[in-house]
Amino acid sequence: MVLLVRHGKTPTTGKVLPGRAGGLHLSDEGIAQAEAVAERIAALAGPDRPGPVAVYASPLERTAETAKPIARRLGLRVRTERGLLECDFGQWTGATLASLAKKPEWNQVQRCPSVFRFPGGESFLEMQARITSAISRLVQLHPGQSIVAVSHADPIKAAVASAAGTPLDLFQRLNVAPCSVSALAYSAAGPHVLTVNSTGALGELAIS
Repeated sequence: MVLLVRHGKTPTTGKVLPGRAGGLHLSDEGIAQAEAVAERIAALAGPDRPGPVAVYASPLERTAETAKPIARRLGLRVRTERGLLECDFGQWTGATLASLAKKPEWNQVQRCPSVFRFPGGESFLEMQARITSAISRLVQLHPGQSIVAVSHADPIKAAVASAAGTPLDLFQRLNVAPCSVSALAYSAAGPHVLTVNSTGALGELAIS
């Protein structure tokens, strides 16, 4: 099983499209969220049920800072996985969401993302292919075990949509809040979506 965790809040969450720009750290609220999700994930392990065996994070500071308390609670180290990176927003990187919402392309981003490419950056299809490939590779590295993957909102939504068989053009209907957990299980029959955007207790998940 893969526990997909979105990073905690930053000072720009909900205001700016930070993309892959470096130097953005968790806010005080985000640090508290990271500690809380670490506790929730650690609570899944018990005498008769093993917890996650590995913690992966995208290379950006906000994901690494979210993954650190999770790894600490599990007695693991954070491993960097570039496939979990945020979408490359190209020329839109660092722009405010308010200014982007005024662009004529914004409607396409929201309603028909499968045919949109960020100017000088990545397409949503490329982003989805990248993160699903990364998750598949990590699952193969840890057969029959559970792992944590700390990523970003759009890649997580794209991964969940792929697992659920939902067209990419509808993936914006999903919500993935800061430090929420979305869980995917993988078997010979294919992926299964166990939970999406969970911000509460995770006790209902059967860790394998």
